[in-house]
Amino acid sequence: MALAHPDGTHTPVIDASVHIFAGSNKDLRQNFLREPFASRGFPDYEMDWYGAPGGEYLKGARGPDRQYPGSDPSLVAEELFERRGVDIAVLHPMTRGIMPDRHLGTAIAAAHNEMMVTRWLDGEFGARFRGTIRVDPDDVAGALREIQKYKDHPGVVQIGVPLQSRELYGKPQFWPLWDAAAEANLPVAVHIEVGAGIAFPPTPSGKTRTYEQYLSFMSLNYLYHLMNMIAEGVFERTPTLKFVWADGAADMLTPFIWRMDCFGRPHLEQTPWAPKMPSDYLPGHVYFVQGSLDGPGDTDFAGEWASFTGKEDMVMFGSSYPHWDANQLTVPSTYSTEQRDKLCWRNAAELYGIDVPAIPATTSTIAAQ
Repeated sequence: MALAHPDGTHTPVIDASVHIFAGSNKDLRQNFLREPFASRGFPDYEMDWYGAPGGEYLKGARGPDRQYPGSDPSLVAEELFERRGVDIAVLHPMTRGIMPDRHLGTAIAAAHNEMMVTRWLDGEFGARFRGTIRVDPDDVAGALREIQKYKDHPGVVQIGVPLQSRELYGKPQFWPLWDAAAEANLPVAVHIEVGAGIAFPPTPSGKTRTYEQYLSFMSLNYLYHLMNMIAEGVFERTPTLKFVWADGAADMLTPFIWRMDCFGRPHLEQTPWAPKMPSDYLPGHVYFVQGSLDGPGDTDFAGEWASFTGKEDMVMFGSSYPHWDANQLTVPSTYSTEQRDKLCWRNAAELYGIDVPAIPATTSTIAAQ
């Protein structure tokens, strides 16, 4: 599989954001959750306060016997590898967000990790899947246990935490978690969570009314976390730490970091533990998954836009399959060959240590769009 171009050349494709689920709540409880947590109450996947008006998932993505979309490895593999031309898919299990009981939160995360490893990474298509282990940032001790358990699995390439946290991720209570991730050489992926946990409203001024408002605003929360991490000196104290903002927001980076550079540097006495310009902490530390709703699209300035603030070195294609906005890979026509390769595979391959040339050759390709 690869992206085919009119000149006969091909570009590998790494999908950096594929969401997977247990087949049902019953499946999760009976096969992966242990007591006393298997009998506890927690939100269903469908309890998102801001459901998409046309439905959360792509038509035809639901598994057999009305299982959740993204729950059958063979169906997902067929869709990604045969129809969409993906070479490697990075899996991101969707959990329930922050629970009031941190021990329940860790139990839910651990159940999803076991499900992903046993069904997906160790299964028939494991050579083409990579995995994200989920941890509860409210339970650092439990999170460290999960990292220790899976950090040496060859298919595990990152750690996942919810975007909707109750504290900004630059604060010191999270530092042991970030230190453990860096020590394990695992990037940390932050993603908007499904289910209705106990997160704060999506805006500083409260709840939005519609899904469209929620979707437009929510990605700003990535920037709040990022700017706080820079100001708190997280990347200075843990220089090998890498963060993936896994649900967009690269299109918001440039104006925010420009403002932070403008106001941050003159006030260095307030943050002596972060002596560099804020934008100097981006390269090698910060990555974004770019989907169908991010960026200017196929415009005459798309390539120039990608070069601003070094975004071309930070973005990775992610389909968000099986969600409704799961896009086919479209590369703007004004991207240079280097920009195209970075988006399609190179940035993800370098970040996750994926040996793309080792993928077995096939006759299937998808046409460049």
